[in-house]
Amino acid sequence: MLRFILRRLLQMVPLVLGITLISFAVMQLAPGDYLSTLKGNPQIRPETIERLRRDFGLDQPWPIQYVKWLGNALRGDFGYSFDKKVPAFTLIKQRLYYTFLLSFWSTIFAWAIAIPLGIYVARHRNSFADRIANFFAFAGISLPGFFVALLMLLLALVTGWFPIGGATSDNYNSLSLFGKIANTTWHLILPVVVLGTRGVAGLMRQMRGNMLDVLSENYVLAARARGLTERRVIYKHALRNAINPLITLFGYELSGLLAGAALVETVMSWPGLGLLLLDSVRTKDIYVAMGAFVMGAVMLILGNLIADILLALTDPRIKFSD
Repeated sequence: MLRFILRRLLQMVPLVLGITLISFAVMQLAPGDYLSTLKGNPQIRPETIERLRRDFGLDQPWPIQYVKWLGNALRGDFGYSFDKKVPAFTLIKQRLYYTFLLSFWSTIFAWAIAIPLGIYVARHRNSFADRIANFFAFAGISLPGFFVALLMLLLALVTGWFPIGGATSDNYNSLSLFGKIANTTWHLILPVVVLGTRGVAGLMRQMRGNMLDVLSENYVLAARARGLTERRVIYKHALRNAINPLITLFGYELSGLLAGAALVETVMSWPGLGLLLLDSVRTKDIYVAMGAFVMGAVMLILGNLIADILLALTDPRIKFSD
């Protein structure tokens, strides 16, 4: 297992390098740069703009810019944010925390609801509860994420129960530790529901199908014939084999969460990495965009690695050999 993890971590290196190279090249396809947008400002002299372009190396070909950026990034320096006037890594570190918080609790929300619900409807196939659950599952899969986000914003506006936008309140810094946790949780509820809705729908459908397949296996029938209780048959024998295919999808679920997080963060003004990436691309803040690309890629790769490790721990039949 240790050799497998080390091998996967080493494989991350060329993958991340490839992602950064492609991302940097695509960013250069857009005409101009952030400093080009300053030319229309009468308070800034053209000579000042050209001097800044030379200081930041933006007057050189993009392959040279990429090599210099990569060398600095390997030393922990991701550059400077032209738009926010702070180091790019400082900005990314703040936003990465909120994106991880949103993705983590959305995953917990989706799995905590989908797995028990999938087991229940599989045990009560074709019942009224099964039909209702399938209806809402198809609705959750079909509805666009931005539409669900708008519905949640409407709910917050009409009821006043939840805040609209942001991750904390204005008086956050004056609160106690418990008050800060409660305040962040209060702001987190609606984004988690929006981002986790599609995950609940998809995971529930897959869990239902997997459980139905497992319940028809001979070893389940044999367990019932030995007089084991239905609860023991389900949770001791059937669940472990039914949930294994879902664990393999964990990494892909994480990638879907991160992709959906950008949309949710934009619609609901959640200050995460996705919103920062969109803003940096729009303003041509290239160093912030590159740092966000790197962090997003690392999170996706680590998500798939965690999925493989969890699969090996839950299924003793899987062996990671050289």
